[in-house]
Amino acid sequence: MGNCSTCPSSSKCSIQNKDKCGKMLPKYGSIKNIIGVISGKGGVGKSTVTGIIASKLAKAGYKVGVLDADVTGPSMPRFFGINHERAEIVPLDEKGTEYRFVPVTSQLGIKVISMNLLTQVEDQPVIWRGPVINGVLNQMYSDTEWGEIDYLLVDMPPGTGDIALTVMQNFPLNSVVIVSTPQDMVSMIVKKVVTMAQKLSIPIKGVVENMAYIRCGNCGDKMRVFSKKSAEEHAAYLELPLLAELPINLDLAEALEEGETESYAALNTDYDTLASSVLR
Repeated sequence: MGNCSTCPSSSKCSIQNKDKCGKMLPKYGSIKNIIGVISGKGGVGKSTVTGIIASKLAKAGYKVGVLDADVTGPSMPRFFGINHERAEIVPLDEKGTEYRFVPVTSQLGIKVISMNLLTQVEDQPVIWRGPVINGVLNQMYSDTEWGEIDYLLVDMPPGTGDIALTVMQNFPLNSVVIVSTPQDMVSMIVKKVVTMAQKLSIPIKGVVENMAYIRCGNCGDKMRVFSKKSAEEHAAYLELPLLAELPINLDLAEALEEGETESYAALNTDYDTLASSVLR
């Protein structure tokens, strides 16, 4: 977890419920491990990777939670097929200034909290400035009734902006998983996130190269779509271990659209290596 001398929040943290390093702790439960999933660029499959890892861990018997930290662009409820449900908001005082959130539980028992589970309809936009978004994100983490869980996966928005900084500074992250696609331009942008995590002393598990290829339906060969370079070469540029090389998968995309991705991901052995890398 690091120590107080290296913690960016050590001198200014005002959170009452915090550990000795100034990192926030959940008020309603205990979380053994917190893993952030992040990328430097949108559209690389970061939320998909988050959902796959969560599904595989839950299928393996772990108690799992997912915090959809992409407050202005949440997508995790769709992944788990719970987008028509709503989290319960429990007022804790008569003035209605403090609340406790009861997350929605997926088919595999994954506890999910997302802005799309707190608004009346999922396509209602969140038009807030950074400080407000950061405050709500802190609440979604600390004021959710997580119970006892083994792994909390934090699906972070792309880039090195306010929310990424809030999560890395305020949450007691065990590590982060970087998601990229095998393109020189994307790798260059993702490198910025890698450098950010390193500057903030956040351990990095490695990189997932998503949409790395398509499989030929006739011969089964890998056909690279975005780059002639291999996933290993792009991981080497980032100076990170390659956790997984994932193909473009139309069956996964269809399962996502139908809200059945959780069961598909949990049963697909192609994702076993990705899930096991988180447990190391």
